[in-house]
Amino acid sequence: MHLHILGICGTFMGGLALIARAAGHRVTGCDAGVYPPMSTQLQEQGIDLLEGFAPEQLALQPDLFIVGNVITRGNPLIEAILDAGLPYMSGPQWLGQHILQGQHVLAVAGTHGKTTTSSMLAWILQQAGLKPNFLIGGVAPGLEVSARYQADSSLFVIEADEYDTAFFDKRSKFMHYRTRTAILNNLEYDHADIFPDLAAIETQFHHLLRTVPRTGLVIAPAQDQALARVLERGCYSEVTTTGAMTGWHTRTVDASSFDLFNGALKLGQVHWSLTGKHNQHNALVALLAATHVGVTPKQSIAALCQFAGVKRRLELRGTVRGISVYDDFAHHPTAIQTTLEGLRAKVGAQRILAVLEPRSNTMKLGTMAARLPQALQAADLVFCFGQNEGKAALGWEPAVVLAALGPRLHAHQQLEALLAALNAQARSGDHIVIMSNGDFADIHNKLLRALATIQT
Repeated sequence: MHLHILGICGTFMGGLALIARAAGHRVTGCDAGVYPPMSTQLQEQGIDLLEGFAPEQLALQPDLFIVGNVITRGNPLIEAILDAGLPYMSGPQWLGQHILQGQHVLAVAGTHGKTTTSSMLAWILQQAGLKPNFLIGGVAPGLEVSARYQADSSLFVIEADEYDTAFFDKRSKFMHYRTRTAILNNLEYDHADIFPDLAAIETQFHHLLRTVPRTGLVIAPAQDQALARVLERGCYSEVTTTGAMTGWHTRTVDASSFDLFNGALKLGQVHWSLTGKHNQHNALVALLAATHVGVTPKQSIAALCQFAGVKRRLELRGTVRGISVYDDFAHHPTAIQTTLEGLRAKVGAQRILAVLEPRSNTMKLGTMAARLPQALQAADLVFCFGQNEGKAALGWEPAVVLAALGPRLHAHQQLEALLAALNAQARSGDHIVIMSNGDFADIHNKLLRALATIQT
């Protein structure tokens, strides 16, 4: 089958393209802004890419057009497809019908930690010799790629996103995934551009649970009130909860180690490079999901000790003159707070300089902006970048909303001014954490180069 994918350079659609190619299909695709690294990864697999969405692409005559959720009505190619009455389908629907059917799907859902937990789970299964298939919104060094498909493997780990499927299907993507093992990591309000309130997201999670079979497993934290409400609306599978001292839980040993318990029974200790209680939770639920497909806790703990993290999750990009520069995907107050608190536990009294680009739709709208001062408390200095015009403009004023931070706050509208301020403030021993869900105009490399050129 020849598939032509609209919006192919997104993380999900690019991964889907690689899976479709591995499954033996001919794959082509188009996007606005076809550039590395995704373009290189796709082209290396024999996938032809076209720039833009010209209606002339109908001449490719694919058997099916796969439509990414970045595509909206008014897009010239989708309008041509609709006018011509040609077959089209969303990416999640195609994946569910053509790849995931017949697989044991282990889906990781929740507001935070999906990429890290999915990567941990895939890594555990790989280390146990189970050769998992996977589609994840990031790259873990040990896995090397974000998507993999082998027809002879029956396990599939997927990052289960609650964002909507396509312009013609407003259900959450995870509704298509035929989940058998479900990790519900946490749940709070996000995606203010498509969900009016938390209750609307809870409904989508309730619908997800309706698709898990009786022989499946649902894993959720005991203390999460939103998920408790979801479970109260009906669950038809076995449920395992975490966090209670009488059940599955973790106990911190030091900044780099923690013990895992089931009640009073100690299962073992993980020693690794990751930080924060949130990652201990991620590890625990990954271990429980792996247990559901036959991996022993001992095997999972051994694998977790070798887990090297995920790109863009407190990823150390470089150290210059004793100044460490990290890249982190955090773009929600809760994720920002847990990231900074985890690093604080590791570095002690050394200074943390937090650099924030509120870039997601929810953050630009300012829906959660009032929570940011508290989320940023673990930082010694805070640098907030917010443009006041154009597509990336904020709907709120950082200097006003973050005023509670006092003299710790440095708000900037120009990237060059932000870099200059960072250069002026940074000193040996500092940890600079750059947080954005975009590329932030390659600020990480620009900062490292600037720091290297300063004369001491």
